Parts: sequence; C-alpha cells; structure tokens
Amino acid sequence: MNSRLPLMPGSAGSALAVERAARQAIERTIRAGVQTYDRLRDLPGLVRMDPAACATDAGALQDLIVTKLARALRAERSKARSGHWTYDLNRHIALRQAYVAEIERQESLRGGRRCMSDFFPG
Repeated sequence: MNSRLPLMPGSAGSALAVERAARQAIERTIRAGVQTYDRLRDLPGLVRMDPAACATDAGALQDLIVTKLARALRAERSKARSGHWTYDLNRHIALRQAYVAEIERQESLRGGRRCMSDFFPG
C-alpha cells in the first residue's frame, strides 16, 4: 500500500511524479522487449538488412547492426523532438529494445569488453 499523500494537480511534485512513473514504465517495457528480442524476426523490420545476413554473428556484421540501429534510433529521436508527424513511439521503443539487445550480444561476443562508442548511440 502506498503511504504517500496524494499530490495536488498542477503542483511541481505531481509533474515530477508523473515523469518518474512514465520513465519507469518505459524502462520496464524496454527491459521486457530485450528479453523477447529475436534478431531474425525483429531486425529486418527495423533497419534495412537481408534476413539471411542477420543469422550470423560475425564481428563486422555485429558492428554494422549496432551502427545501423544507433543511426535509426538517432533519427527517430530527432523526429520525436521536432514533433514530426511520422514519429512512431512504438518504433522508437522497438529500436531501443533491439539496440540494447544487440549491445548485450556484442558484449558477450567480445567476452564482456565494451567500446566507449557502445555507450553513446547518438
């Protein structure tokens, strides 16, 4: 049971509480999507890649996939910030889920080592 007092509508505290709750909900959604991410199913719909090429774990291909996802994520974020009519929140979330899953895959292939560029997609 939540023992906090209800916040008054329009107060700064209520805006912060709503923002915090929204961020937590999106983070949970992204974590859940990372766990269910399937490269063969999801990747060709997000970035232009041959589905047959997605089946391998070659190092250069892995780097290319992460680069393409980072570029697509940057473009989608730009659309969101500018209020463009083609912005799609579901696509943005799916791109973030794929990006995080591919970074984790890349890290496991490298034996737990990460590049600095992995932390900064855009």
